[in-house]
Order: sequence, then structure tokens, then C-alpha cells
Amino acid sequence: MTTPSRPSTGEEPEHLTQAARGRTGVDPLAARRTPGDPPWDVYLTGTVFLDIIFTGLDSAPVRGTESWARGMGSSPGGVANMAAALARLGLRTSLAAAFGDDHYGEYCWDALEQGEGIDLSASRTVPGWHSPVTVSMAYEGERTMVSHGHEPPPEEPAPDCPPRAVAAVASLTPGRGAPWVAQAARRGTRIFADVGWDDTGAWDLAGLTDLRHCEAFLPNAEEAMRYTRSDCPRAAARALTRHVPVAVVTLGADGAYAVDRRTGEDAEVPAIAVEALDPTGAGDVFVAGFVTGSLAGWPLADRLAFAGLTAALSVQEFGGSLSAPGWAEIGAWWREVQSVDAQDPAALDRYAFLEHLMPEEPVRPWPLRRAVPTIGFRHAP
Repeated sequence: MTTPSRPSTGEEPEHLTQAARGRTGVDPLAARRTPGDPPWDVYLTGTVFLDIIFTGLDSAPVRGTESWARGMGSSPGGVANMAAALARLGLRTSLAAAFGDDHYGEYCWDALEQGEGIDLSASRTVPGWHSPVTVSMAYEGERTMVSHGHEPPPEEPAPDCPPRAVAAVASLTPGRGAPWVAQAARRGTRIFADVGWDDTGAWDLAGLTDLRHCEAFLPNAEEAMRYTRSDCPRAAARALTRHVPVAVVTLGADGAYAVDRRTGEDAEVPAIAVEALDPTGAGDVFVAGFVTGSLAGWPLADRLAFAGLTAALSVQEFGGSLSAPGWAEIGAWWREVQSVDAQDPAALDRYAFLEHLMPEEPVRPWPLRRAVPTIGFRHAP
């Protein structure tokens, strides 16, 4: 599909549903909601960072020199990337995280709760703990990151009994399970999981103890092949379905491949060709898109296409949670690609399932920008 290039630039559940719809203009789960649903669509937990993103760098910083960036953005990062992505897609999102009681922590809390409408009732502020910080420098479609953080609080941010939710997203850690995952699964929560690089080098699926509680597992191609001892990501996906019902393997510039053991479906969707400015958070946005499509009951290929679309839109902006698209951006993209001369009809048909969800009013100017240059100005007294 041809996508226009984008320039770089520096309570009550029903109440929250209405608030989220006001921000996004769309509730993708409207047709499936019932009065007996859990209060939250998605629950997740993890570490929130303050992300400071420098943009407009011509090259990587050189030792012994000073580099000036033409742009800068700041936003909550870490697990906040996925939380923001879910909320912007219209899902009622609950996050359990520890926040420092410094100005950074206060800013991140306010940005997530007030700015994104994310429920933080399971989160807490830790006295005397400084917020972890990541500085990201984006250039040439890649990024270099430097992070700093103090020892985390001794208690896990996840509560002993997680709030009721239709789904949850878990980041699996080799050799260590999270008690909340099993608790949530026993209560009927659908668990979607990703995984990071295995620093131990073991790449042993038996070490991912919470995988047995998961409905879907979404590693990248390298991770999937290492865990299954496969030399092909598609074979790796099929092998993973012996351990989890749905395996989704991201293939980078080649798109994604998925297998659903329960229905017998498999699907492969190519990536949307875009000018990538910063890949930070793209994996989180992909997971958020796939979870959204899964809860909406879409076919496997549509879920893959939507996840790939949201990830493609995110890499055209800088930052993690800064770049996560909402329905305004998706709708604007849909109108733009339809206007491209000689657009491939088959490519348009691939995303036609979204037509009924697109916001009625076009958003101008396009693309919609979310980035902010600094943490914020002090309000005048």
C-alpha cells in the first residue's frame, strides 16, 4: 500500500467509556459490550519511565563533542507506551505501576490519568523514590537510548489481586513467573503476552512459566526462532502453538505471521511501507492493536492488519507513547491513502473492514501531532 510520507516534527466504567470515546471518537468494542462485563477492557502492569526524546539529529553523538537537537519531546515511557496505545484505541485501560514522588512522577501520573484517561487506582506513589528516566536520541530511522534509575521499590507494583478485566497484557520474564497472571487467568481474563531478549542465553520455553496461562504470545522473529530452535519464523509460529493457542510472530519490514490453533486459521499480512523516523514503542503499539482486534472479535488476518497499521503509523512519529495513534490518526490515514492516485485496490480492500469504525469528521491538519516540546510550563499564579 502506498502511504503519503509524513514530515518530522519536533469512577464508573460507563463514565470512563464515555470519556475515552470523547477522546478517540470510536469504541471498537461497542457491539460486544454487555452489562455484566468486567469494569476494564485491559489491565497491565510494569515500570513507567519518563522518556525524553531528542530529534532532529543528523548523526549519532560523537565522543568529545556537543550535539544540538532541533527538536525534543517528553512523555511517560516504559509500560506507559502500551497503556497509552490501548487507551487511544478506545479500550478502558487500567495500569498498576509505581510512581516516584518527584516532579517526573507527578508529570507521568497526570499525563496518563488526565491526558489519556487511564485508570491508576491500582498504582501507587512511592515516597523517596526517584522516577527512572530514559533519554532517546533518534536519527536515521534508529535510536540510541540511555537510561537511569534507582533501585525499584521492594514491593511489586502489581496488586495481590488484579482488577477484573476482559484482557491483560503480560511481559514474560525467563525463569520468573508473575502471580497476578495466574490469578487473572483463573478469573477468566484473556492473557496476551510478549517477551524481551533472554539475557541468560537459555531460550527455554519451559522457563516462561506463565505462558500456559496465555491466549496469545507475540514475540519477534528472532525471539520465536530461538525459543523453538527453528530456522524459519513461520515454522517457529507453528511450533509455538503447541504451547499457546495463538502465536503471532512479527517479521519487521516483512509484516507479521500468525497461527490460531483453536480455529485452524493462519494469516500473513505484509507491512505498510512508510518512512520510519523512530521505532521506539512500535512493538507495544502492535500488541495494543492486536489485543483491540481480538477483543472486537475480528478474523485473524484483520487483527494482524490492524496491528501492523497502528505500528506503521507510530514509527512515523518520534517517541513511544507520544507516537501511539488514535482513531483520529487512523481515520486521517484512511482518507489520505484513498486519495492517492493509482492506489492498489487490493491494498485498500485489505483495510476495508475498518470503514465502519472511522470517525465521521475528518481531522485537519493531517497528520495530527501529539508531541510536546517540554514537560510543561509552570502555571501562572
